[in-house]
Amino acid sequence: MTESQKWYWLAAVAVGGYLLYLLSPVLTPFVAGAVLAYIGDPVVDRLENRGLSRALSVVLVFVVLLAVIFALMLVLVPLLERQIVLFVSKLPTYIDWVQKEGLPALGAFLGIDLGGLELGALRTAVSDYWQQAAGSAGGVVSALSRSGATLVGWLANLILIPVVTFYLLRDWDVMVGRIRELLPRRLEPDVVRLARASDEVLGAFFRGQLIVMLALGLIYSLGLWLVGLELALLIGVSAGLVSFVPYLGFIVGIVAAGIAAIMQFQDAIHLLYVVAVFGVAQAIEGMVLQPLLLGERIGLHPVAVIFAVMAGAQLFGFIGVLLALPVAAIVMVLLRYAHERYLDSELFNQSTDRP
Repeated sequence: MTESQKWYWLAAVAVGGYLLYLLSPVLTPFVAGAVLAYIGDPVVDRLENRGLSRALSVVLVFVVLLAVIFALMLVLVPLLERQIVLFVSKLPTYIDWVQKEGLPALGAFLGIDLGGLELGALRTAVSDYWQQAAGSAGGVVSALSRSGATLVGWLANLILIPVVTFYLLRDWDVMVGRIRELLPRRLEPDVVRLARASDEVLGAFFRGQLIVMLALGLIYSLGLWLVGLELALLIGVSAGLVSFVPYLGFIVGIVAAGIAAIMQFQDAIHLLYVVAVFGVAQAIEGMVLQPLLLGERIGLHPVAVIFAVMAGAQLFGFIGVLLALPVAAIVMVLLRYAHERYLDSELFNQSTDRP
């Protein structure tokens, strides 16, 4: 590759990254559709191998994906709405407890005076907002309905995701084949090898991590429900969703559930129950879910995962969070390839002439 070609590709990558940055507000439905299509394509291929046509296989997988998503929404959304309503209605009580009990206890433990921290204004603000929202999530819906552009944007995204998923599922193999045809013949073997390695890593991430998140959300929610926690579903689902960042789900969940347990039961035994729930869930994740579903195929260090998520959020917002770990996984594949090439290079293997 000549020097001018290198600069050409560098400029193309820079322009592409800048365009992604500019288009990030509208990329969410396309990224979500691409992720769903990527997850569903292996199933479509298996159905094709069993004698079904590509079109029929796509329709079957598409219908199953939509059915699963809508079933989860129909079941979870009303339950989560009630939990959010309960949480916000009790938030002033929680703030009072923190002011009267939590801060003095923390100050005594740390040996400092926290009496100057006044949370009354926060409590008043929460109460006023809750009254304006009419005490239910309907206030949020009415606020959205008053903003026509916001409502139209949400509806457009909801409609676009299944449309994009369907067309990408239908044409996935065709698109991959055409991209491969455009590769320079000299680079094709290396690019195909890297693409297969990336596909293995991304497949492990998307399919394995999604199942891990769902399983942890279920374990957390069920365990906290058995403890008797009123906000079991809200805390369990939230902790499961953020568990793609190592230890974040565990930390968020045990802190939130511990505070909720102290405020609800006012004793130490239920706090121990909460710790036991998260301890058991952590053991199941470490000994069963992670080795079975993920293993060592992703190979991202926890610090790299945290940095990737924060960098993605800083650069591209919510769409950056969605893309952070897949992009980081592909970068790791490229770095391993660069490491192999370096070990085989003359620069690494040349001997040093010594007198």
